[in-house]
Amino acid sequence: MAVDLSAAKLLASQINAGLPVERDLLAQAARAITGELAARHPGHTIEIRVPPFAAVQVCATGGEGPQHRRGTPPNLVEMDAQTAVRLAVAAITWDDAVATGLVRYSGAHAGDVATMLPL
Repeated sequence: MAVDLSAAKLLASQINAGLPVERDLLAQAARAITGELAARHPGHTIEIRVPPFAAVQVCATGGEGPQHRRGTPPNLVEMDAQTAVRLAVAAITWDDAVATGLVRYSGAHAGDVATMLPL
C-alpha cells in the first residue's frame, strides 16, 4: 500500500498544531509508512517498530547485510506513530527526532534509516 503523502502531511500538520488525532488514523498511517519503507528497502538488517501498530524489517543497502530472525534484533529503530508520520513528510528531521528522544535506535546499521526518510 503506497502512502498518501497529502493525507500524511495533513495528519502531520494536525500533530504539529497539537490537535487530537484519531487512534485509527495514526494506526493506518503507521502501517502505511512502515509498509512503504519495507517495499522501498527490502531486507532484514534493521527492524523498524512503531508500537503498537507496526513492525517491519528493512535494509538500507539493497538487501545486503546481516539478517535478523529471532529475539531482539541488533539493529532496531523505534518511534511512536506521530513521529513516524512527521518523519515521513519532513515535518521533523531525523536528527531532531533523535535528539529529543522521539526516535530511539541501536546497532551499527540502525542509523541508516535516516537515509530512508522522508518518503
